[in-house]
Amino acid sequence: DNNTIPIVADQSTWDVLTTPAYCWYNNDRNTYGEIYGALYNRYSTVTEKLCPVGWRVPNNADWTVLINYLGGLDLAGGKMKTTGLTHWLSPNTGATNESGFSAIPGGAREDGAFQWVGEHATFMSSENIPTWTGVFSVHYNQLRADYGAGDLTVGASVRCIKNE
Repeated sequence: DNNTIPIVADQSTWDVLTTPAYCWYNNDRNTYGEIYGALYNRYSTVTEKLCPVGWRVPNNADWTVLINYLGGLDLAGGKMKTTGLTHWLSPNTGATNESGFSAIPGGAREDGAFQWVGEHATFMSSENIPTWTGVFSVHYNQLRADYGAGDLTVGASVRCIKNE
């Protein structure tokens, strides 16, 4: 809707937010922004205003459809990760990117810290659950993908999908 989403660098401010916000990994746009993009909080993803017109943040059902299409949780991760070790730590288990999703490990902001760049690609769900945040992730050392719950302070990448 062309409203500005504020950037929030301070961790104590981030932890108590109840409004949309984003940040750069380690609050360092120059190093991480161009490669990995921004990390958004859950309030950004549930507004239905983050993606361009005609697009939206995927919900839990959308992630489930993708995972099932790619063979289930045990196989989906490898099919979604970029190959090689340019961004991923070794061994980047099972990475084929045969889906074309091209996940790269932008890490997350969680539990009071930035963590997992090079290790995990974590993506937000648009589910508006009062006590947790839906997240989907793939990992450098696993073929599988994971879907789970993050706390309300998590910051992660966002992939928009086209409305049907």
